[in-house]
Amino acid sequence: MTATSPTRTPHGVRKDLPADLSASITVFLIAIPLSLGIALATGAPLQAGLVAAAVGGIVAGRLGGAPLQVSGPAAGLTVVTAELIQHYGWRTTCAITVLAGFCQLGLAALRTARSALMVSPAIVHGMLAGIGVTIALAQLHIVLGGTPQSSAVANVLGLPGQLANLHPVALGISALTLIVLLGWPRLPGRAGRALRKVPAPLAAVATATVFAALAGLSLPRVDLPSWRSHALPEMPEGPVLGLIAAVLTITLVGSVESLLSAVATDKLIASERGTDNRPPRADLDRELRGQGAANIVSGALGGLPITGVAVRSVANVKSGAASRKSSMLHGFWVLLAAFLLVPVLDLIPLATLAALVMAVGVQMVSITHLRSVTRHREALVYGTTIVAVVLGGVLEGVAVGIAVAVALALHRLARTRITLERLDSGVHRVRARGQLTFLAVPRLSRVLNQIPHRTHAVVELDGSFMDHAAYETIQDWQLSHLAHGGSLEVTGRSGQAARINGADPGTGGRAGSPGAADGADRADGAGGSHKSGRGHDARHADGGHQGERSRRAQQRGTHQCCRPWTPWQNHCDHRAPSTPTATAATMAEAAATAADDGGAHDLPPTPRRRGAGQLASGISAFQRDTAPHVRDELARLAREGQRPSQLFITCADSRLVTSMITASGPGDLFTVRNVGNLVPLPGAESTDDSVAAAIEYAVDVLQVDSITVCGHSGCGAMQALLSSAPGVAMTPLRRWLRHGLPSLARMASRHHAWARIAGRLPADAVEQLCLTNVVQQLEHLRAHESVARRLAEGTLELHGMYFHVGEAQAYLLSEGEDFFDCRVFDTVGQHV
Repeated sequence: MTATSPTRTPHGVRKDLPADLSASITVFLIAIPLSLGIALATGAPLQAGLVAAAVGGIVAGRLGGAPLQVSGPAAGLTVVTAELIQHYGWRTTCAITVLAGFCQLGLAALRTARSALMVSPAIVHGMLAGIGVTIALAQLHIVLGGTPQSSAVANVLGLPGQLANLHPVALGISALTLIVLLGWPRLPGRAGRALRKVPAPLAAVATATVFAALAGLSLPRVDLPSWRSHALPEMPEGPVLGLIAAVLTITLVGSVESLLSAVATDKLIASERGTDNRPPRADLDRELRGQGAANIVSGALGGLPITGVAVRSVANVKSGAASRKSSMLHGFWVLLAAFLLVPVLDLIPLATLAALVMAVGVQMVSITHLRSVTRHREALVYGTTIVAVVLGGVLEGVAVGIAVAVALALHRLARTRITLERLDSGVHRVRARGQLTFLAVPRLSRVLNQIPHRTHAVVELDGSFMDHAAYETIQDWQLSHLAHGGSLEVTGRSGQAARINGADPGTGGRAGSPGAADGADRADGAGGSHKSGRGHDARHADGGHQGERSRRAQQRGTHQCCRPWTPWQNHCDHRAPSTPTATAATMAEAAATAADDGGAHDLPPTPRRRGAGQLASGISAFQRDTAPHVRDELARLAREGQRPSQLFITCADSRLVTSMITASGPGDLFTVRNVGNLVPLPGAESTDDSVAAAIEYAVDVLQVDSITVCGHSGCGAMQALLSSAPGVAMTPLRRWLRHGLPSLARMASRHHAWARIAGRLPADAVEQLCLTNVVQQLEHLRAHESVARRLAEGTLELHGMYFHVGEAQAYLLSEGEDFFDCRVFDTVGQHV
């Protein structure tokens, strides 16, 4: 879920300005040397790095969707930009950057930002590591006093000759730069703590520059030409397909790196700050829109391609930045430096910048990422992508990585281990580990046919997918085994009972029996998902019991839509309509007919029970079907007491099943339900202390971590508020609904942001009020003393939720406001 954040006031903005100013200076001091170093590594004019840094800070900082992310020239685009400059020249590369910016704007308009995150992390990290290796190999030549070659392979082949012809002065300055860069964060003592406030890249460059100037060393230095000779873009020239590929490469790499950096910045903020001190979470589509606009401006002004930069973003967050003003101010400082500090920048040795960029390239090969991909068995994809990027280029490397990832996924899908084991008790156990597809059918059939007739078999399906061919194979063998006097039980992972052909867990139901599955989608245990793996009481099947089980299932009203929640079957009426009341004569006549026909006909379906009969039947079904499987867990909760993680405030509407829509169980939610999911303000007229008491108990005694207010579509309370007329006599319901009047006023006010669902406008005024009411009740929650105290401590989060009953879709309230100044409810898939 996503925590809401309070609306920022002018006073809050003024209060944040000192923190933003301090953070902007820190980021500026990091950005200057890195921007010059990246421009040097690409072969672009050095001013291009400063142009990109200034534009990234001002334009992307103002228009982007990640408030604390800092954009500018990044190492991830170094290799791509260098190749473009070699092939097309600098001015055409600027035009390609402009076109890539327009492509990013188009992708943002199509709301495809999150699609970029679908690329396997192994491919992304492999791409960045390959770029880092390529950068390090190229800059190593400058560190040694030479000139880099045109490709990574050429740089490797040229190293022996370069080592034989060292430039001692350049090597010494580069070594000094690296020593200071790596040792600066480790300075000990109180003096070291004070010195560490200066960014390590700045300290390294400043130390090497001062040393080279004082020692009078002769070596190449930064040479910033006059801005009057600064090169601007020209019309692209070259093969059309090559230009298209270049634009797509800049778009792909820049977008993915920016979005990953935005997500990483969000995670860093969440780990570093409390809920009351966090900026809104990143709006990735807006961030992509900001990156596109920045690339258009940067390319048009003769700057490098822009992307989100993780190093500067981390420094921005850790320096205490509170808003996007820190990024914008940093861009402004870069702009001033580009005009006023040229004499100082001209003193920096090129070997120092090369050493700095080489260190950045080495750091892009992250040991943490390597451990992560190894743990998830993606090392092959990671390594292949690195090699392909180094040998062939970024676009080719990503394509190879995707191909290897797809091949690996298909291999895992097709790989299935099927074993047969005979236990001492005489039971034959078949274990199928992996995905059961048509490729595994020959082995599956061979193993199943090795089980003798008239024996008991246990089939364990340990996988998440079964296609129709495998399903039919198991079904046909099951019917044959039962017909020959055998018995069986089919279980899923962790011993969960599974359904094959709609039979009860542990049985082999007949084809066409009530509730028969229509495919393999139930074979992984979903059919018995309401039962816990603990205390599984499998019922062995044999042919003589199947008719009774079929009749029993029919009497319970088995229907496909109820199958995942079988305890509800007693309350569902999907059966064919029958006579409301069956007389004794009717029943006797039906029984006599069935006896004459040899029992070929079932008794007429019994009418659906209502009232006390329905309640008693439901309790009976719980005690029979569910209680044995939850008894141990409830006994543990009875011993240890409740420790819910969340207070869940929602409407009393019978269509909202909180445990279902949150996938929670006993002990997870402390739930408060009332008409309209209202939270009365403390001290309000006709206040209801029961809600306040529940809030106080959950926050102070149970110490919940979060509070969620959940509204829903078609809320009767909101309809009543909209249709209420003055002068109507007060009833208990109308008195209670007075706590919803602030929501009605908020919806009518022009001073508050409206609420909407992502991707569409509210369907009508009722839905608009339902959404607005969630936002308003969250404001009411903050007025409660216990909630306000925990929010100030940073130990409590508030969440807004909206459940559309007709769509069976849950939406979560995102932070901040969107481009149209609306509070937006997003689908759950966009947060997970």
